[in-house]
Amino acid sequence: MSKRDYYEVLGVGKSADSKEVKKAYRRVAMKYHPDRNPDDPDADEKFKEATEAYDVLMDSEKRAAYDQYGHAGVDPNMGGGGFGGGGNFSDIFGDVFGDIFGGGGGGRGGRAGPQRGSDLRYTLDISLEDAVKGTTVEIRVPSLSGCETCDGSGAKKGSSPVTCGTCGGAGQVRMQQGLFQVQQTCPACRGQGQTISDPCGTCHGQGRVEKTRTLSVKVPPGVDTGDRIRLSGEGEAGPQGGPSGDLFVQMSVKQHNIFERDGKNLYCEVPITFVDAALGGELEVPTLDGRVNLKIPAETQTGKLFRLRGKGVKPVRGGSVGDLLCRAVLETPVNLNKRQKELLEELQQTLGEDGKRQSPRQHSWFEGVKSFFDDMTS
Repeated sequence: MSKRDYYEVLGVGKSADSKEVKKAYRRVAMKYHPDRNPDDPDADEKFKEATEAYDVLMDSEKRAAYDQYGHAGVDPNMGGGGFGGGGNFSDIFGDVFGDIFGGGGGGRGGRAGPQRGSDLRYTLDISLEDAVKGTTVEIRVPSLSGCETCDGSGAKKGSSPVTCGTCGGAGQVRMQQGLFQVQQTCPACRGQGQTISDPCGTCHGQGRVEKTRTLSVKVPPGVDTGDRIRLSGEGEAGPQGGPSGDLFVQMSVKQHNIFERDGKNLYCEVPITFVDAALGGELEVPTLDGRVNLKIPAETQTGKLFRLRGKGVKPVRGGSVGDLLCRAVLETPVNLNKRQKELLEELQQTLGEDGKRQSPRQHSWFEGVKSFFDDMTS
């Protein structure tokens, strides 16, 4: 089967520069990548076709030969430069997709550098008071730390790692697959380019040992559940002396027996007697800054919210201080003696039929129920 024109494969003109060719190849390669099209048998061929076109058009010598002689100018079987002789598959992905997948894939970089250690997460349980006002706590974190015996190299004291005999220190090996040269991590040294013939007796060649460290964490005022504090370099140590990862301390604010938090506002329930609710009064209520007096107006109904401004939380990311909202909850008296019951009965009698003036909500509710049943029976 005859090959398609390389410019046509990538959808560019013959005057396209390298930037346009790279952009076009990225678009086509992402569209036909085998991992994205596992059920399409033609996608793999189109992907290889686009890769072959990119390799030729990005090489000035190959492109000149192709423009002059066509496919024959770059066909190795016909004496041309050939697709398999110049660049490699990994180089292409390093150039085109490096910014997407986080690096050049090692195509031109040679041996991989020291790997960074893993990040760690620690969940810190703190009280609401500490979350609002801030605090400093000490935590114990188990992690992999650099071996002090071998200074993280993994080799026994007095010895050192040797160049890998499989990859020659490159950290990668190449395999020929048809028209493609595939570059992959060396299985012998795992991309390090070096092997340890005489490992350290403490870390057994890993360069890291498990330790539990005590760290001091400064919690700023206003944090809430889910907020994270980053401690740079306090994660796991990297293998073979690589840099350490980071430790993320995630806040978890414990439930409070009085207050509930919603963003920068605090909520609490304030039980009041029916006498205070009816006649009004003054109660002492708690806040995170101490006690304050709350004035209860006469005829207060259960569920009414009283707002104490500035008694909430100052957000950790800045902004005004929240409020404390107190919800009145009417408490029914219990364990009444005989005289108290008689007084309540006398009160009930004084209300009489005119009780709808003193209990308008109850009266309207019963009227609504009556209307509901009348509608059902009519």
